[in-house]
Amino acid sequence: MIQFNKKYLGFLWPLGAVVCNLLLAYVVYFAARVAFLVENWQLYAENMTTSHLLELFRGGIMFDTSAILYTNALWVVMVLLPYHKKDNERYHRVCRWVFVVINILTLTINLCDVVYFRYSMRRTTTTIFQEFSNENNLGGIFLTEALNHWYFFLLAGFLGWAIWKLYRVPRLIGLKVNWVVYDVVFFLSLLAYTPFCVAGMRGGWTRDIRPITVSNANNYCDRPTETGIVLNTPFALIRTIGKNIFEVPAYFSDKAEMERLFNPVIHPKPTHEFRKKNVVVIIIESFAREYIGAFNKHIPGYKGYTPFADSLIANGALTYKYSYCNGRKSIDGMPSILSSIPMFVEPFFLSPYSINHVSGLADCLNGKGYETAFFHGAERGSMGFMAFARATKFQQYYGREDFVADPRTRGDADFDGWWGISDEPFMQYMCQKMTDMKEPFMTALFTLSSHHPFRVPDAYKDKFKEEDPNMPIYPVIRYTDMALQHFFASARKQSWYENTLFVITSDHTNMIRLPEYETDLGGFCVPVIFYDPSGEMGSGMVDAIAQQTDIMPTILEYLGYDQPYFSFGVDLLNTPAEETWAVNYMNGIYQYVKYGYVLQFDGQKTRAVYSLDDKLMKKNLLGKVSQQSQMEQELKAIIQQYMERMTEDRLTP
Repeated sequence: MIQFNKKYLGFLWPLGAVVCNLLLAYVVYFAARVAFLVENWQLYAENMTTSHLLELFRGGIMFDTSAILYTNALWVVMVLLPYHKKDNERYHRVCRWVFVVINILTLTINLCDVVYFRYSMRRTTTTIFQEFSNENNLGGIFLTEALNHWYFFLLAGFLGWAIWKLYRVPRLIGLKVNWVVYDVVFFLSLLAYTPFCVAGMRGGWTRDIRPITVSNANNYCDRPTETGIVLNTPFALIRTIGKNIFEVPAYFSDKAEMERLFNPVIHPKPTHEFRKKNVVVIIIESFAREYIGAFNKHIPGYKGYTPFADSLIANGALTYKYSYCNGRKSIDGMPSILSSIPMFVEPFFLSPYSINHVSGLADCLNGKGYETAFFHGAERGSMGFMAFARATKFQQYYGREDFVADPRTRGDADFDGWWGISDEPFMQYMCQKMTDMKEPFMTALFTLSSHHPFRVPDAYKDKFKEEDPNMPIYPVIRYTDMALQHFFASARKQSWYENTLFVITSDHTNMIRLPEYETDLGGFCVPVIFYDPSGEMGSGMVDAIAQQTDIMPTILEYLGYDQPYFSFGVDLLNTPAEETWAVNYMNGIYQYVKYGYVLQFDGQKTRAVYSLDDKLMKKNLLGKVSQQSQMEQELKAIIQQYMERMTEDRLTP
């Protein structure tokens, strides 16, 4: 009887070994999730409970299962292949190496995202390969982060060693069987494994279950940022390969009703003649509201890190108390600011719809006789900005190569060693180029110094010293603010200055220290500042909502533009404060800000409603706010208009 049991168990060993080894993979994913949580704990500590954390980890098992089964599919086929001639030491050694390498690779991907998550607030998807496809400095940045997070190498090394040592060889150990029996055993093992594999990849057994996607992580989360704990990066990458990211919902069958709630085609009715003012849009990398003292006077003793921006706000600028970006990446901010198109799901310039016809501020003003130019201190092609500028009809593009070629500059002596020309000299170069341009002109600048790895130029290292080792962004924010001050000092000396409207905003937020900016909405808080030296536009801090997509319509309406244009924003100057709004998307959740509330909607139902006065977003008012139904309908109209027009190439009037 004992001999029979041993033989019986021996025949089960191939499938048993596969299960044992896959359990090792689960341990690796669990370790990566713990590392993620420890590294990013400050984002979750405020509202995390033990029971909720266990729920997040429980949800993570489903996504880990899918990723593990996908990434190890080749290995499983190799070891369960019903072909007896493979049963030799050399073949099993190859299988062992395949298993170890694959799972160390997935661990590495997860650990990289542990660090990158704080900047993107989402698990990395396949769009990252397009976003950084033209960068040649990523190796240096990766090396810097690797040195700063050396302990992850120790973790990866230890887990790799453990996988190798604990690996189990899936063969019929010690059994004398004929090859027919061998092939039958392995065939049956592969057959038994297949339905479990398919169910695990899909996320369930039943016919009604669709393959899980990254948005399903919200089923376990109270906040969109918590999807970072539930998901793993291999799954996010796999699930976004070749996917149609824009699905048109059927919220409204009556188009007239949808357009009554929201219509992105604007037919302006100017009340004055067109003002031929110059327009200068300055997009400052990572320039969050958190760093600006004027927005944080309610915090005792907080002065901020932008003395010049504060002085501008206090002396003539028009800005908004509740102002937000529409995305969390630079490639999100560009269309939002300059074309009034927000980011939903994925940056559309990195999607198959990037070839859509699209307009923008430059295109509109070209028709009014403006000379238009885009400035970015990195090499041409960096971050896809040049492609965007050309698509939206900027007439000229000036990058690092143009700066170096201009005899009025110091050339590559002002290269920061990472991204491009440092902000101060490049802003001065832009000022010189605008003086060369024919008025009226419209220009846009995207700065770069306040980008990771946050290096202040050598000449200013003693002036802008690191005050908080946990916030290395502070010194470069101070440096860029100084660069902005020097730019305005030079601009004031130019003949075109008094006839120019300046707009200052940010592409997205970045490192966070203050608790109110660690929330789902706080991570989108950027300034929207208008400054007209003539004083015609008005000034002061307005108690209203603003977003990046409002910048273009506000400029056009202020100038007196009289042609139809396309916009997912409003004219802030002529829209009542109670009708201003903002929208953004994060990890499967749309956030809609209006009527003093922020509504979180997953595409099917509302998950939470918070008061804007609830800065830490602790009290969910779901079902208790009379405006909830109206907000839902308005948001649905915005989403359906966006998806229909994106997929049908109708992004122009």
